[in-house]
Amino acid sequence: MSQHAPVIIIKKKKGGHGGHHGGAWKVAYADFVTAMMAFFLVMWLVNQPDDVKNSVAAYFKDPGIFEHEGGRSPIVGGAGVVGSGSSAAPADVASATAALERAAERIQEQIKAIPGFKNIEDQIEVTVTAEGLRIELQEGGRDTFFDSGSAHVKAQTRQVLQVIAKELATLPQSLAIEGHTDATPFGTNRAYTNWELSADRANAARRIMEEAGLPASHVKGIRGFADTILRTPSEPTNPRNRRVSIIVQNGAPANVVRAAAATAAAPGDAPGKRSEARRQAASSAERSHAKAEPGSEGSGSSAQEAGAAH
Repeated sequence: MSQHAPVIIIKKKKGGHGGHHGGAWKVAYADFVTAMMAFFLVMWLVNQPDDVKNSVAAYFKDPGIFEHEGGRSPIVGGAGVVGSGSSAAPADVASATAALERAAERIQEQIKAIPGFKNIEDQIEVTVTAEGLRIELQEGGRDTFFDSGSAHVKAQTRQVLQVIAKELATLPQSLAIEGHTDATPFGTNRAYTNWELSADRANAARRIMEEAGLPASHVKGIRGFADTILRTPSEPTNPRNRRVSIIVQNGAPANVVRAAAATAAAPGDAPGKRSEARRQAASSAERSHAKAEPGSEGSGSSAQEAGAAH
């Protein structure tokens, strides 16, 4: 064999599919799927009745009108939404407010016919605000609505509550009744305090109003606030702070009690004082129907023995 034989080198190429193509196809595919989904949605919507079409159109014009639905689909409640995207709620509130204004006028006229009205004229306040109708029976005038330190209702107070009950019975709205006292400590008897007294007075008002024809289902809350929400915070012992308030709310019945607490402060109070009063009221123990026993009006004797002038 020759010492100078040539060297043979064999090169083998490995088979493959070429270089990497990237992910551009994914973007194109996603666009295709999105277009198909939009196409089928349009085809579905074209075949829907007019009320569903109006609902969808209203949603895209103003999505905020559906916030009160709690996340429900606009299609479910489509029949109740007009195509312009406006809500019927403002009209309902306006009509309810107008009805409350008429009721307030009738209550004021009928109360004027009660014998001895002149003696309590300045102690009865009937107002209609954006939140509803508020009726307050305030102490501090020539006459009082309750016996001193007691939940026993006077005869004239009973007549006033009967007039109010007959008028409110014709309204569809629910109501809440509140009791308030001034900051004067209720004697030394810790078993019966301003909390019990304010709740008992509110509950006594409820009983009289129900006896006069107010449906029991209308009453959604009985509250005793004691002296936590003063009408005149600058004068904690002012007799005007002792009052019973009846609140008829424009909103849904479930919100009546919450709204009553939110509007309990007097209109003339400073914002900071109202906020503080609301905070205290929210954190305090509420007095409900169960708090005031059926014989709570009779508790006036024990209250008077405590020596408090409420």
